[in-house]
Amino acid sequence: MESTPLFTVGQEIATFLVSSGIVSKAWEESRLASNSEGFSLNEYEGVAYVAFPSFYEVEGFIADKNKYGEGNIQNDEIFFGCLEGNDGQPALVHQGALKLFQHIMENTDFQRKLQIYMDSKQRKLKPKPIVFVGHSLGGAVATLATLWALEKRLMQSSPFCITFGSPLVGDVKLVEAVGRENWANNFCHVVSQHDIVPRMLLAPFESISESLVAILPYWQGIIANDNEDEPDYFIQDACRTLLNNVLQYTHTVANYEIDSLMKLDGVNERSPYKPFGTYMFCSSEGAACIDNSEIILKMLHLTMQSHEKPSNEIVQDCFSEHIGYGSVLKNVIEKSTVGKSISSPGSESSYERGISLQLEAIGVGGQNDHARIFLQNGGNIENKLNKNFAKLAIELSEAQRSMAELEWYKERCEKENGITYYDSFRKLDRKDIDANLRRVKLALFWDEVIEMWEKHELPSDFQSKNKWIYAGNTYSRLVEPLDIAHYYLTSKGNSNYLIDGRSTRHKVLQKWMEEKENSRSSKSKKPRTKFASLTQDSCFWAHVEEALKDLENLKQGQYQKLQRLEMFERYVTRMFNERKISCEVFLEESSFMMWWTEWKEHKKNESPEWSSPLYKIMEIESWKGLNWHAI
Repeated sequence: MESTPLFTVGQEIATFLVSSGIVSKAWEESRLASNSEGFSLNEYEGVAYVAFPSFYEVEGFIADKNKYGEGNIQNDEIFFGCLEGNDGQPALVHQGALKLFQHIMENTDFQRKLQIYMDSKQRKLKPKPIVFVGHSLGGAVATLATLWALEKRLMQSSPFCITFGSPLVGDVKLVEAVGRENWANNFCHVVSQHDIVPRMLLAPFESISESLVAILPYWQGIIANDNEDEPDYFIQDACRTLLNNVLQYTHTVANYEIDSLMKLDGVNERSPYKPFGTYMFCSSEGAACIDNSEIILKMLHLTMQSHEKPSNEIVQDCFSEHIGYGSVLKNVIEKSTVGKSISSPGSESSYERGISLQLEAIGVGGQNDHARIFLQNGGNIENKLNKNFAKLAIELSEAQRSMAELEWYKERCEKENGITYYDSFRKLDRKDIDANLRRVKLALFWDEVIEMWEKHELPSDFQSKNKWIYAGNTYSRLVEPLDIAHYYLTSKGNSNYLIDGRSTRHKVLQKWMEEKENSRSSKSKKPRTKFASLTQDSCFWAHVEEALKDLENLKQGQYQKLQRLEMFERYVTRMFNERKISCEVFLEESSFMMWWTEWKEHKKNESPEWSSPLYKIMEIESWKGLNWHAI
């Protein structure tokens, strides 16, 4: 019995979405929103639909800040924090859409009305699902509204976004952020085969602005008056020019690997915009869903390359399909009830038939070799990413055995020798050699993980998977103290681990953990009730080393070190009060206790009456007999 063809899944998703009625209802709400002041909010069968009008003002589309209208998404009043790329740089988005959304936030009751649905306690009811919808530029605004709701994390249930004929919104950094946060499944973008708008921002504004000035008022009139007057010659000519210019640039984007090696008609700069979420490509033959960003870009170009229609009809379709998604969806529903067959099945395998069915459904044609190869390559890339992930999972099991051996080493140092494993490793005697070998082995493993992630050789949501976040966090808390000990053992002079010695792997793993912590609702964060078995700040011993140096310098007359030492004392007090410090820190011969003894002596010599919160903790030995917990 043959397995289900891989690429028929895209058709099954599309069939489910249109047959469920949610997409058709979303289109209806987006049309009704054309008469609203900024947005509309309606309930239907227990679902709240937040719809944005199409926004056909030229100023909304053409943002002249940059060549493609892109700009920083971070805004102190709207977006902040997690909407950044893997390199920590903020994502770029279309500034026209961002300004429209900002205007709605500042000049309407959008936030107040939405809060009613997001606050379940205020309603005393189970929170309703919220779907953000929009057509044309309103789809881009709906996308930003959904990102805003997701980033604020105000809802108990995730919002969903459905757009129709929406232009692209953000760059690769936004794609990375969405993938990292596991938000891609919250977006469904419906795109008709010849609709020009979803492809439009792949071209610079200078090549499309003149045509848009003529076309947008025509579209606006149709949406407002609900009629379809035949466009005059000037509008058709503007659309023909727009289509030709956009097609040139979609070709450049779709064939970037080739065109980047040579100039194509003087064009060698790629549009920054990249798609994210699920794209439902619709045609007269049906619909199919695709969620791979690079494949979507390719299909945005190939689906417009119709060889069955004369160019004049394609120009006409650019008009009618952008404003006619009601008819498009009706056709998809009709096609979904009819069994599909392939024009020339031949001796295709189930895998190949799946590709053919999907290509025919999106209007490319099942025998389009170019599209077929691209889909196959996309599938191969996905398989390679999954194989890399599986390989690392096996290697992680071996790494965890090394971690267990280091935990045993830590316990042996404390119980048999009465010193911290940090201070023992700082001397690097013969008994510590095995621990050093395991430290190096684990560093190589996590360096490999980080390198593969940075090269995009792992699934996009890899760094958001709990298993890897917590494994990396535990690794840093256990092993980074050994890296710190090795650094101060081998470094000379006044080198500072925190500035000069910390590896990229520890920084990245810390960033992943912080992103995970930030993704949790503040209400779900509870204070610790037990002390940690591993000090939560993996750099704790580096702070101790610097405090020891600062204290020695203070004794030599460098009084500017006093402030840093007082800050360190407050840092330790806070760590203790928040139960983020482990018991071995207070072993009698630890580096920390050495610092504390000298610091207390220095302060008492200055003022016999001196006291502090940490002094009180240390004098009564508050850590003894407390509940320590392995975290």
